[in-house]
Amino acid sequence: MYPLVFIFLAALFPFDRRLLRYSFPLTITGFLTAIYHNLLYYKILPKSASPCSQGISCTTVQLEWLGFITIPLLSLTAFSLILIVLTILQRELKREK
Repeated sequence: MYPLVFIFLAALFPFDRRLLRYSFPLTITGFLTAIYHNLLYYKILPKSASPCSQGISCTTVQLEWLGFITIPLLSLTAFSLILIVLTILQRELKREK
């Protein structure tokens, strides 16, 4: 997610249409990783599917607001919103052509 900040800043001022080419692959990769992390966190996937063998486990509760808002859920929400905004931007740019 962090490289997206620099890509967006560089491409938005002034606006560069190639923004989508660089940001979609990172966003989709992050979105799929966030889905996988949520499946592990909420124990939908077995713990044996977790690649985390040393250090802090992927299923360890680090933060939990209101009993359900977790770091994996925040990540999934952020990547979902970014993906929605990029899709809308892509449609608008196609409409302008």
